[in-house]
Amino acid sequence: MSGTSEGPTPATELGRAVVTESEILAPSGAEFAEFAEGAETVEVAGPVPDEAVEPDASPVPCTPSPPSYRSVFTAAPLAMAVVDREGTVTGANAALADLLGRDQDTLTGAVAADLVDLASDARTWHAYRELLRGRRARLRCTRRLKHPEGHALWVRVTVAPLPADDGGVLVSVADISDHRALQARLRHLRMHDPVTRLPNRTLFFERLTGALEAESYAESGTGRIGLCYLDLDGFKAVNDTLGHRVGDQLLAAVADRLTRCAQDAGRARAGIPLVARLGGDEFALLVEDSTGTEQLADLAESLLDAIQEPFDLSGRRLSVSASIGVVERHAAGTTPTALMQAADTTLYWAKADGKARWTLFDPERNASRVTRQALVSSLRPAIDRGEFALEYQPLVGMDDDRVHGVEALIRWHHPRFGTLTPNRFISLAEEDGSIVPLGRWVLRTACRQARDWQTRYPDEPPIFVSVNVAVRQVWDSDLVADVADTLEETGLPPHLLQLELTESAVMGSSGRPLQALKALSDMGVRIAIDDFGTGYSNLAYLSRLPVSVLKLDGSFVRGFQIEDRTAQPGAADEVIVEAMVQLAHRLGLTVTAECVETSAQATRLRRIGCDTGQGWLYSRPVPPDRISELLGTPGVQAGVGNP
Repeated sequence: MSGTSEGPTPATELGRAVVTESEILAPSGAEFAEFAEGAETVEVAGPVPDEAVEPDASPVPCTPSPPSYRSVFTAAPLAMAVVDREGTVTGANAALADLLGRDQDTLTGAVAADLVDLASDARTWHAYRELLRGRRARLRCTRRLKHPEGHALWVRVTVAPLPADDGGVLVSVADISDHRALQARLRHLRMHDPVTRLPNRTLFFERLTGALEAESYAESGTGRIGLCYLDLDGFKAVNDTLGHRVGDQLLAAVADRLTRCAQDAGRARAGIPLVARLGGDEFALLVEDSTGTEQLADLAESLLDAIQEPFDLSGRRLSVSASIGVVERHAAGTTPTALMQAADTTLYWAKADGKARWTLFDPERNASRVTRQALVSSLRPAIDRGEFALEYQPLVGMDDDRVHGVEALIRWHHPRFGTLTPNRFISLAEEDGSIVPLGRWVLRTACRQARDWQTRYPDEPPIFVSVNVAVRQVWDSDLVADVADTLEETGLPPHLLQLELTESAVMGSSGRPLQALKALSDMGVRIAIDDFGTGYSNLAYLSRLPVSVLKLDGSFVRGFQIEDRTAQPGAADEVIVEAMVQLAHRLGLTVTAECVETSAQATRLRRIGCDTGQGWLYSRPVPPDRISELLGTPGVQAGVGNP
C-alpha cells in the first residue's frame, strides 16, 4: 500500500516507509502554557490523620484525587511514548508496543525517529529536530511502516512538547490502516470503469500527465510516448438491436482481449501498456518509453486481430471490428491535450479510410486538416470583410477570335494563406451552407461588372457573363428570386447572364431544381452544363432540360495536344468531341470547349464545329480591367490577356 496505490501494497514496497502528509506548527507561548497546564502532574496524597483534625472543626468532605500522569499514560488506549531532548524513548505504553508488534521493554532506550520513521524525508526530520530543541509547537505526519508480521501499517504520528519541568516531547501514534484501506478502495472505484474494470478517463489522464512530466523521462527511458486510441465500429447498432446488457458484455469481453494484448506486448518489451476505457466504446492503450512507430504498429495489428475474432455472448455470436488511431512521438514538448487531439484526429482518419484498420498520425495530413478547419471557420466572416474578388476568363468565338463572353471565377485573398482558387474552398462552402451568401455576392458582382462593360463600350456587341451555381444554392435559397432581383438591381439584360451547373447536378435535377432551371430559362437566362462528358451523360434526359450551352470537359481537349504534324492525333477523343458537337447542334445547343491551350487544338476544334473556346491560349483568368483591353480586339490569341 502506498500513497498513490489503488489496491493492496506490493510486497516489494512493504519495507519502505511512505510520507503522505505532514503538519508542522511554529511555537506559541499560549499553546505551550495551555499544554503545560493540561499536563501538569498531580501528586496523590493519602487520607488526613484523625489527630490532625481539631475537635471543634467541621469534618472536611473527602474528594477523589485525580489520577496521576503515569497511570493515565499507561492505561491510555492511544499508543504513546515519552522522548527526551536527545530523541531517545524514556517510556512507552503497552498500546504502542502492541501497535508496533514489539516487546514493551525493548522500546525504552530506542531511538524514537527509527520507530516511526521520522528521518525518511529531510523536511520532517528537520522539523522533528527543531521540536526537540523547543523551536516548534507540534509535528504531525503520516507514515507507512512495516509490521514484524509482514503487513503494511499506516499510522498518523503526532509529536508535541511536554511541559518544561518534564522536558522532552510526547509522541502519539494512531493506527489509520483501516481508514487508508477505505480511501484506497474509494479511489479505486472512482478511478475505474464499473463495466470493464479498466482504468477510466480520470486515471488515464493522471497517468498520461505523469508520463509527460520531464522528471519521469529525463533520467532514464527512451523519452518517447505512444498511444493507440481505439473505437469499435458499429457498436451503437449492437446496443440498439440487442440491448445495453449485451452491449456491456461486449465491452467487458473487448476489455479482456485488449488487456491480454497489452500483457503480451509487455512481455516482449519492458513495461506493460496501460489499458483504459475512456467512455462509450472508446479505449486507449498508453505506451510509456516507446521505442518507435514500429512498436505501436505491432501493437495496433495485434489489437485488430484480437477484436476481429468472434465473441460468444449469452448464446449469441457477435463479430465486430475496430478503428485505431496511432500516435508516437517524443514526450518532450508534448501535452496531454495535444497528444489526445492527434490521436482523435488519427482515429477519425481510420474511420474515414474505411474502418477496421489502424492509421498512423501524419503531421502533413494534420496540417491540411487544420488548414481546412481554419478556412471553414473564416468563410462567412470573409464575405463581410470583403476578402473575395472575381477574375474573368474570356469565352472566345472560334470563327472570329473575338470575346463573346467571360466566366466569373472567384478568388479568396486570405490574410494568412494568400490567394486561394475555388477548388480550395468551394466544397467547404457547400458543406457549411456559406455557399448561399457567397453565391449571391458572386452573382451581384459579376452582373454589375457585365453591365459596366455594356455601358462603357456601347458600340461593341455586349458580352455575357457566366456564373457558376452550386446545387445547394438551388435547394437552400430562392435562386430564381435572387437572379431576378440582381438583374433588376444592376440593369443587366437576362440574355447576358449565363448560369453554369455541373453535369451531375443538372442531369439529376428533378422537382424544385428542375422547376428553378425552367423558370430561369423562361426569364431569358442562359443555362450551361459545365464539364459535360464526365458525369451522367444522359443524352435522352438532356433534350428535356432547359439548357442552351454545353461546355466540354477539358479532358477531351487535352487529347488533341499532339504538336507533331506527322503523328496521329488522339483519334478517339476527336471522334467523341465531334459526335457531341453534332448532337448538341441538332438539339439547338451551342458548344464551348474548355482548356484550349494551343493553336493546334483551336484549329481542330474549329474544324469540328465548336462555337467558342476557353483556355490559356486566349487568356488566363484576369482582373476586370484586363478584359476591357480585349473588348473589340480581334485575334485574341495574340495573348493580350496573358501576363
